[in-house]
Amino acid sequence: MTKEERHNLIIQTLYRQQSASVGELSELLEVSAVTIRKDLSELETLKKLYRSHGNAILINPYITNRTISEKAKLSSNEKNLIGHYAASLITRDDSIIIASGTSVLALANNIEPIHHLTVVTSSLNVAETLGVNDKIDLIQLGGTIRPSSLSTVGRAAENQLQEISCSKLFMGVDGFDPHHGISNTDIREADLVRCMMQAAQQTIVLADSTKFGRRGFAKIASLDDVDMLITDSRLSDKAASALEEMGVDLRIVGSL
Repeated sequence: MTKEERHNLIIQTLYRQQSASVGELSELLEVSAVTIRKDLSELETLKKLYRSHGNAILINPYITNRTISEKAKLSSNEKNLIGHYAASLITRDDSIIIASGTSVLALANNIEPIHHLTVVTSSLNVAETLGVNDKIDLIQLGGTIRPSSLSTVGRAAENQLQEISCSKLFMGVDGFDPHHGISNTDIREADLVRCMMQAAQQTIVLADSTKFGRRGFAKIASLDDVDMLITDSRLSDKAASALEEMGVDLRIVGSL
């Protein structure tokens, strides 16, 4: 097998399963681990893959900050499916916290309160969506507005959360990874979400499958701190197995 043939097979393998270890590729291509490492180094130089923790992946694991309008255009159908499923978890006369992001905005768009609902949120978009519903008591957290996410951050919002207790926190993330946990691109927002986790009995993460294996600048928590992760059916079987082996309550949604 030529080097070019090995490189093509490596890329094809990553397209099928998102990531692969040196050992897996060595066994698959029937060459030494040294040869695989050289191949991966060359492919990384050519910007055809990235290496992380001994694995090869197709996407850059490090996320740059995007505006909420940019994020809204990405995986919009998957986010709506995730939001629809998350909304079904809200119970009669529930009290919930909703963080910021486009996945939780999809949740807000799918909420139909059962009798009455109390919502605490940092997101101006979520507040705008739910504030017109007379069955919802809406509490908007104060603080400094973060322009890219149209959400509040800072000590004022964190202090408000110390005075409340809710059944569920619904939160979006910029990345979730078995090794790194859940993360976003802003340390102030990560601080606020940790306070939200303390104020809620259950933490539910809404994240489309493109976020798997990605990392934001600010780590929020490990996956051990997450009670449920809702994602879409494009998540690979290998990724799903890795998460389930960690004990993550994984909910994969398909079509409505």
